[in-house]
Amino acid sequence: MEIPSKYDPKQVEQQWYDYWMEHRFFHSEPDEREPYTIVIPPPNVTGVLHMGHMLNNTIQDVLIRRARLMGKNACWVPGMDHASIATEAKVVAKLKADGIEKSDLSRSEFLKHAWSWTDEYGGIILEQLKKLGCSCDWERTKFTMDDDMYASVIKVFVDLFNKGLIYRGHRMVNWDPEALTTLSDEEVVYEEKQGLLYYLSYKIEDSDEMVTIATTRPETILGDTAICINPNDDRYRHLKGRKAIVPICNRAIPIIADEYVDVEFGTGCLKVTPAHDINDKALGERHDLETIDIFNPNATLNSFGLHYEGKDRFEVRKAIAKELKELGLLVKTETHLNKVGTSERTKAVIEPRLSDQWFLAMEDLVKPAIKAVMDTEEVRFFPKKFENTYRHWMSNIRDWNISRQLWWGQQIPAYYYGDGQNDFVVAENKEDALLMARKKADRPDLKAEDLRQDPDVLDTWFSSWLWPISVFGGILNPKGKEVSYYYPTNDLVTGPDIIFFWVARMIVSGYEYREERPFQNVYFTGLVRDKQRRKMSKQLGNSPDALALISEYGADGVRVGLLLSSAAGNDLMFDEDLCQQGKNFSNKIWNALRLIQGWETAEIDQPRAAALGLEWYASKFHRTLAEIEDHFSKYRISDALMAIYKLVWDDFCSWLLEIVKPAYQQPIDTATKDRVIGWFEETLKLLHPFMPFLTEEVWHRLGERNPNQALIVAKWPTVETADAALLQGFEFAEGVVSGIRNIRKEKQIPMKDAIALSVLNEENIGDAWDTVIRKLTNVSEIHYVDAPLEGALSFRVKSNEYFVPVSGTIDVGAEIEKIKTELDYARGFLRSVSKKLENERFVNNAPEQVIAKERQKQADAEAKIETLEKSLASLS
Repeated sequence: MEIPSKYDPKQVEQQWYDYWMEHRFFHSEPDEREPYTIVIPPPNVTGVLHMGHMLNNTIQDVLIRRARLMGKNACWVPGMDHASIATEAKVVAKLKADGIEKSDLSRSEFLKHAWSWTDEYGGIILEQLKKLGCSCDWERTKFTMDDDMYASVIKVFVDLFNKGLIYRGHRMVNWDPEALTTLSDEEVVYEEKQGLLYYLSYKIEDSDEMVTIATTRPETILGDTAICINPNDDRYRHLKGRKAIVPICNRAIPIIADEYVDVEFGTGCLKVTPAHDINDKALGERHDLETIDIFNPNATLNSFGLHYEGKDRFEVRKAIAKELKELGLLVKTETHLNKVGTSERTKAVIEPRLSDQWFLAMEDLVKPAIKAVMDTEEVRFFPKKFENTYRHWMSNIRDWNISRQLWWGQQIPAYYYGDGQNDFVVAENKEDALLMARKKADRPDLKAEDLRQDPDVLDTWFSSWLWPISVFGGILNPKGKEVSYYYPTNDLVTGPDIIFFWVARMIVSGYEYREERPFQNVYFTGLVRDKQRRKMSKQLGNSPDALALISEYGADGVRVGLLLSSAAGNDLMFDEDLCQQGKNFSNKIWNALRLIQGWETAEIDQPRAAALGLEWYASKFHRTLAEIEDHFSKYRISDALMAIYKLVWDDFCSWLLEIVKPAYQQPIDTATKDRVIGWFEETLKLLHPFMPFLTEEVWHRLGERNPNQALIVAKWPTVETADAALLQGFEFAEGVVSGIRNIRKEKQIPMKDAIALSVLNEENIGDAWDTVIRKLTNVSEIHYVDAPLEGALSFRVKSNEYFVPVSGTIDVGAEIEKIKTELDYARGFLRSVSKKLENERFVNNAPEQVIAKERQKQADAEAKIETLEKSLASLS
């Protein structure tokens, strides 16, 4: 078939993706093979493809495609997360644009709108992943709001409640006044912000004395219920037991003493607002203080805010400071750097708020999960450094606030039948709840309509923490064929930013519900940043359009561009030039295909150079394959790609094809062409996980295939022993060829003009590679000599010296200067290496292979210096 002159990804990618889908190469069913399973970190149903998704999913696709080539039953489960907060916000915004308020709708009416929005806009990202080449088993696509996934979550809630691990409590929580819901501690991002410290005067009751309080939130004085001093602070000891008057609202509040107060901060005197600060709440409980909540759910002030009622908290902060100043009660303000908690989803400033919520007790649940990572290494982290982060969080874990004041999500299966604190039952459905309520309340007359289901939904992460189990039906059917075969999964690829939200919790649920790990290895990707090291974001406008990149450079080019500089756990400095490099690589491979397929064959003898080149490439291939396997075992995906990149670009295209290429308009022998195609095919197998579209296209152009012979399901090569002597011999030959080419370039000797070569052979490598050297440099004859050749240009390869006679007079002075420069460099290099090897600390602590490498550098440098000195002596 005719090969176009240029590779065009647009003509290839969709065609091959459709082919793979048509033949169901992505689909997996349990069988006798070894399973290899990955579950996708489910993107939000609201999501669209960005650079982080591209990096994460490209790595997953590399792993799954390699496993498929290795003959494993590869299963990559895709899916989406319903994203309670983000999706509800989108739906509310759309309703508002249509003139509808959420508050005007019933729950069922709102959910119809939510499902309609999800059907129309959700899942865009999954379609975009196909453009990237992701070989997910799309027939297994799951959504956290699917009926079976929903039922799994409810079943787990009921189970944990029955075990006494889920409880309802009135606690201080993180409140998002924009989303109007509580958040877990992990969903709060703390940012350092420059604010003000306000110094306010409080009058002491029945006295002219004043006491000054420092606060960052003057609006909360309306909720003050005490002033606290340190009992050891002589400045205020006389005030203990007295009362102070809260400015503006003029309430009298007690002055209490507690060692919690830091005598060094502010004025050493603390205002206590139990409803709006977790530490104040603890103080209030110890001293039996009144609790006054001054905020509405949307962070406007309620009736306790007096004339500020209905106004936003930040508006009130400015207004109340102004009023206090007019009253002479604002002593001063100071700039103050403060850590402010913001909502991870809406970016709103969080309000601490007392609320009735559902919690999951974590202290005992996390113990097996800590052991699995920190002790037994049943779960391994790459890079290992993230184990410390994991251990710190798991060892200091707090109970998980799992309820959210939203409608989109799994509704909490608690049913109330009375107004008492414990007048509820927890059941998987209303029918079971009614039977339980009748029994618990001793009211056989209770009807279904007498039950009120808790309006809250569960935290989105409470569904995704079950993901590796629930996608295989393992909660509803713990002994099912699917979960028994595919679980535990093999690799998880994710970002370190959700190590608490998701990774740790999945490990917890794995041991709780399967008594084993959910995955074996966790590969943490870094963040994708721009060249200025800034995190990519829509706000900064520095995040390129992912699909536009694919359109410009091809999916393979973008994949290569992302992975070439993406070491595990380290941030990627993205540069579009990397994608251009990937595109250039595609063109290099395409041109190799065109060159090979353009050769006419004939039944002629195989040249010695071609036979030797093919023998060398076989060893080079297997040595590189061993390196690649080592990189994969350590999850050094970028290093694995770079090894393949060099094998293809340098060894296959730049060396092997040049060695075997027939003379102009001459045929190639059949044996050589067949073996070149064979090695091209083996090399494409290594490259396929990284560049699936291009490699599949080239594979099919190299020969006629039936569907079972598609590259995607070919057989991954097996490492064989490399011939070290052959590799070393080629290394010499490569150096000789480069040296001759440099002389040709320097003296402008055309390649068509044959030249002679003389060798002062110190290492006695023999003449095995002479035929290759002649072929690649147009050398007519090679002589082995015992002394330097007068009147010739020379170069060195390790300790051997090579001489090329050239017409015209050689500038001896220039040659001497050139050698002196090289000698100075070589001596300096030797000094630096020797100094390193003389360092006992380095020698005692460095790995053995590193020491060996340095000693080899030292030996090579000494040999080169000896040769250079001989050359210098012969010219002087």
